[in-house]
Amino acid sequence: MPHYHTLELTIDQHVAYLTLNRPDKHNSFNDTLIAEMTRCFKTLANEPDVRMIVLTGNGKSFCAGADLNWMKSTIHYTEEQNREDARKLSEMFHTINFCPIPVIGKINGAAIGGGAGLVSVCDIVIASERAMFGLAEVKLGIIPAVISPYMIAKIGESHARSLFFTGERINAQRAHQIGLVHQVVSPALLDAAVQEKIDLIKTSGPQAIRAGKKLVHMVMTLDEAGIREYNINEIARIRVTEEAQEGFAAFLEKRKPAWSL
Repeated sequence: MPHYHTLELTIDQHVAYLTLNRPDKHNSFNDTLIAEMTRCFKTLANEPDVRMIVLTGNGKSFCAGADLNWMKSTIHYTEEQNREDARKLSEMFHTINFCPIPVIGKINGAAIGGGAGLVSVCDIVIASERAMFGLAEVKLGIIPAVISPYMIAKIGESHARSLFFTGERINAQRAHQIGLVHQVVSPALLDAAVQEKIDLIKTSGPQAIRAGKKLVHMVMTLDEAGIREYNINEIARIRVTEEAQEGFAAFLEKRKPAWSL
């Protein structure tokens, strides 16, 4: 695996544990972190032995959004320079969102701005009670443009309007109520709650999981006729795969499938 300056990556028992590692800067974004995150997710997407990714932050924060020094360096950017800067950030979020394997967000602390955007592209989100969330862009006279498609898809138009316009910070329980977070636990139980999801995914067909994630994206983008045709063809294809045949056989024979960990 490549070496990273702003990330820590370990792979253990088919799980990639990826940690944002700029604790002195609250794991905020800079050019290096954005590039490394994009590269790391592209690499993990092509690792056949990796079944899922757990994303978290080192220290008290999950991710505080943009690094202040990085923001200072962009103040005098031209419109074209800002466009290129946004394109790199957009590629990172797109790469995470469309990563073919599940991404579990282990939200250990504050997730602000782009940090909340990272939460929105995780497939399963488990947050500590201490976590806080917010979209503070409007307080700087800008908008959460790059993350908006993912945030709106996650929490809906109504809640997005409120957060986009007010910039207010919400706690983990409120984030759970609006759909940004799936589960809220005490800090002491965060590891155990994440492990519970890991164990469940390990007993699911790895290719079925990849197909299921693609299915979500396809259903969200195709028209009704396209969805029907895609679903018919996809289930027909999957039923005859080796993985599905093993799953059916194991169920009938009352045993674990060979691919279950």
